[in-house]
Amino acid sequence: MIHTAPDGCRIHYDTAGTAGPRVLLIPGLGGDSRFWTGVAGDLGRDHRLILADHRGAGRSDRPDSAYSIPQIAADMAAILRETGGRAHVVGHSTGGAIAQVLTLDHADLVASVTISASWARADARFAAMFRARAAMIEAGLAEAYQELTPVLGHEPDYLADRAGDLARAVAAAPRTLAPFTVTARRVRMLLDHDRLTDLPRIAVPALILAASQDEMTPPPMQQQIANAIPGARLVRLPGAHFHPVAHPDRLSAAVRDFLAGLAP
Repeated sequence: MIHTAPDGCRIHYDTAGTAGPRVLLIPGLGGDSRFWTGVAGDLGRDHRLILADHRGAGRSDRPDSAYSIPQIAADMAAILRETGGRAHVVGHSTGGAIAQVLTLDHADLVASVTISASWARADARFAAMFRARAAMIEAGLAEAYQELTPVLGHEPDYLADRAGDLARAVAAAPRTLAPFTVTARRVRMLLDHDRLTDLPRIAVPALILAASQDEMTPPPMQQQIANAIPGARLVRLPGAHFHPVAHPDRLSAAVRDFLAGLAP
């Protein structure tokens, strides 16, 4: 399905499941909702899912314009309204930053929020990492950028078991990351996200997920989020940054348990 934003950008989304609570799944920086394939296969059995690509990524348009997390949060809010309104929101990494903004700025649409492997304010290490990643794209080093991403995001055993798939992703990077100007702007938008002082205003139930081996957004970043949101529940999971891909059952179990414990 396609949502057309006010600026004309066409944003791709899918729905899955026919019964149960509505859940919006927001992917990370890659912006492609197929990131959630394993999680959706499980949660879709008893939840109604909305899976949306970001503008500038996945199967959505890639306009040559500015990019920001609030803009993508507004896109997600419009998709929620278009598909039936209020929902539980689950966001991973950059999707978790989008989920923070969605919950703060479009509160009427959010029944609960799950923030996985995300951050509320960039520290010096995070800023250096993503400035360097943006510079790689701006220099046209798409293959190097793609080769580094799973090294930062996955456990060694996952990399060893899927060497062929990862090599194919590297070879495809000049196509999948094009246009490079758009991808670089999307990377740099991460540096502007700072809603830490606003998080105490979140008034819906919140689940914060931290991965024990996360090198992109280490667990102290999730602890900071959990400390800031009143009543937030922090759950630590084994795995690396891309744990929803490597171990989708763990995330879906944590989300299912969290949602099942909420009042009707």
